[in-house]
Amino acid sequence: MSTIYDIVKAKEIGVYYNTMQKDRPPYLGEVLFPLNKKLGLDLKWIKGSKGLPVALKSSAFDAKAEIRDRVGFADVNTEMPFFKESMLIKESDRQELNKLEGNAANQPYIDLITKNIFDDVTTLVDGAEVQLERMRMQLLSEGKIAIKGKDASGVEKALDYDYQLASEQKVSSDWSQASADIIGDIEKWMNDAEERTGSRPTRAICTSTTFNYLVKNEGIIAAIKGVNSGVAITKAKVKKFVEEELNLVIEIYSKKFKSEAGVTTNYFKDNVFTLLPDGDLGNTWLGTTPEESDLMSGATDAEVMLVKQGIAITTTKKTDPVNVNTKVSMIGLPSFERADEIVIATVNPS
Repeated sequence: MSTIYDIVKAKEIGVYYNTMQKDRPPYLGEVLFPLNKKLGLDLKWIKGSKGLPVALKSSAFDAKAEIRDRVGFADVNTEMPFFKESMLIKESDRQELNKLEGNAANQPYIDLITKNIFDDVTTLVDGAEVQLERMRMQLLSEGKIAIKGKDASGVEKALDYDYQLASEQKVSSDWSQASADIIGDIEKWMNDAEERTGSRPTRAICTSTTFNYLVKNEGIIAAIKGVNSGVAITKAKVKKFVEEELNLVIEIYSKKFKSEAGVTTNYFKDNVFTLLPDGDLGNTWLGTTPEESDLMSGATDAEVMLVKQGIAITTTKKTDPVNVNTKVSMIGLPSFERADEIVIATVNPS
C-alpha cells in the first residue's frame, strides 16, 4: 500500500508545477531580465553602457597596437540573498489519504487530495517568483532593491542592494496638473539619455495610475482630437499617439502581489515613469541552494527537484508524527548590465 511518502515527492511536485506553468505568460521582469543559472551565491557582473562609439586609432603597419581602456565599465560584486519556506501536509489530508488507500475505486478521490496538496506546495514556488519580480521591478522603479531577510539567529534584517544609478538618470516633473507638458518632458529625457549614452529609449513602463496622467493631459487630448472635438480619448489612442509622436512604446504594468505581511502592493510603483532601451536589460541569476549542493554531492536523504532553473523543491520524511516536510528555497538576484541606459522619472513628487 502506498504511503504519504510515496505520494508527496519533490519530483512529482516539480512535474506538476511545470505542467501548470506551460500556459502562463512570463512576468514582465522575466522578459527584461531573462533567467540564468550559476554555481554558488556570489554574483559578479559588468555594469556599463554601450556608450557612443569611439573611432579606432590609426597606426603604422609595424607598430604595436595600443590597448584601449574599458571606459565606462565597472565590475560589480555582491552576494545573492537566500530565500526559503516550508510547509507540512495537513493532518486532515494525511488521514483522508490513509482511509482511501488500498481501494482502486478511490483513486479519483486520492488524485483530488493529492492535487490540493500539490497546489498548496506550489504556492511556495509562486512565492519565490514573486520575490524575483519584486526585485526586478524595484530596480526599474527605484534603481535599488530593498527586501527583508533574517540572519542565522532568525532576527529580521534589511537587505539593500544599490545599483548606483547616476544622478542624471533620476529626474522629476509634476504630471498631476492637466496642463503639464508631458510630451515635452519625455522627449527631453529621451534626448538627454541618447546624448549621454548613445542609446535612445524605445520603451517605457508605468502603472495605470501613472498612465492616467497622460489620458487626462490637455496637450495630449488636444493633439489627438485635432479639429474633431467629438473624438473619445482612450488609453489605446493615447498609447498610439505617444508611439507615433516619440517612437516610444509604453507598457502599462499594474500587477500586484501580497507581501510577507499580507499587504497588497504594486510590483511597479505608482507615479514613476521609467524609460528603457531596446533588448534585454540584464539577467535574473539563480545560485546554488544548500539543498541543490547536497543533491550534487549525494550528501542528503531528501528528494530535491529544480524548477525555473534554480528554485529547489525539497521533500523530507518525518517520522514523529509521520508526515512530509516540503521546502522551497532559492538564491537569486538580478544583474543590471544596462543600468546606465535607463531613466527613472518621478512624475508626482508631492
